[in-house]
Amino acid sequence: MSSVHPPLRLIVTGGGTGGHTYPALTAVRTLQARLAAEGRGLEVLWVGKEDSLEARVAAGEGIAFTSVAVGKIRRSKNPIKLASPANVADMSRVPLGVLQARKAINAFRPDVVLATGGYVAVPVGVAATRLCRVPLVVHEQTVRLGLANKTLAGAASKVAVSSESTLPLLPEAVRNRAVVTGNPVRPEVLSGQPDKAVDVLNLTGFDRRLPTVYVTGGAQGSQQINELVKSVLPWLLERANVIHQCGPDHVEGLREAATGLPAQLAARHHLTAYVGSELPDVLALADVVLSRSGAGTIAELTALGKAAVLVPLATSAGNEQTHNARHLEDAGAAVALVGDVTPQRLQEAVSPLLADETQRSEMAARARAHGRPDAAERLVDVVLSAVGRQHR
Repeated sequence: MSSVHPPLRLIVTGGGTGGHTYPALTAVRTLQARLAAEGRGLEVLWVGKEDSLEARVAAGEGIAFTSVAVGKIRRSKNPIKLASPANVADMSRVPLGVLQARKAINAFRPDVVLATGGYVAVPVGVAATRLCRVPLVVHEQTVRLGLANKTLAGAASKVAVSSESTLPLLPEAVRNRAVVTGNPVRPEVLSGQPDKAVDVLNLTGFDRRLPTVYVTGGAQGSQQINELVKSVLPWLLERANVIHQCGPDHVEGLREAATGLPAQLAARHHLTAYVGSELPDVLALADVVLSRSGAGTIAELTALGKAAVLVPLATSAGNEQTHNARHLEDAGAAVALVGDVTPQRLQEAVSPLLADETQRSEMAARARAHGRPDAAERLVDVVLSAVGRQHR
């Protein structure tokens, strides 16, 4: 049987942040399940940066991992800053990374390489296409191509993008190889149960007749979002239940700020440093989400169809979070708070969503129209289509 159905050999590369790492992991899991259903195996090698998020994720999943040298380009409109010693030193590492990647590719002999962005993807993608002639699939999570994927797109066999609005932004020569897949969302995120969140987090003081707001700034929390919520907390709790994931460094200060709340309002306030395996249930319970607008967050909120108020991280690479938030706002699928975000602006954005269930539902429906819960399956289709026929 093994001669009839040899395992597919995949190199996956991408990382540095969860936005690049977790879509890659979801794609690997989905491809594994697809092939297993066909009686076929999958052998995977993850090529990334040593001591990185992707290295830890691969180890946790039992995926073989090898590292290559990585050069980070520090963005600047000033050409003098682009030629800074730090940039020059980093860029000099790229050729070494390409040679290390070529060695890994030649030793592993993949049928296809999947690159999901981040600086580590560049040497691997260059080695695959220029030196080893292996099909390369590039996946972009954001509306506009990131720097790494922009570098690789021209030589890629296929370019998978997360949004229709990305297509006109691609170079004309790349468009005929581009496919809209969406951004893979972990399947468990789609299977949450509201009542389970109430039980697991012991939200006995919540008034289920009121909408529930989930506030999150990512694993470390967001100082900006935390301060905004702290400023409007009594007002917010009069209108909603609040689950506030604030990050471990912010818990004490926020807890202290909430000490003077009337008992009835305090009972509707759940403050936590971190939301782990219960996240799918928390999202299922939430009627409105207040969060950053990274690509992974956007993919989850739209796949689930959630009304959202988005506060983009101003320092995100290429200002991608602002583009993501405005893209949804233009479609009526979210509210984007950009620039100087005051407590008053936050109240004006949240208030109609809490007061009017119809408005909330309409925004959720428009968000869902942008969601692609089957993005991982679509990306697997693209990966398999890039594999040479002799391997199919």
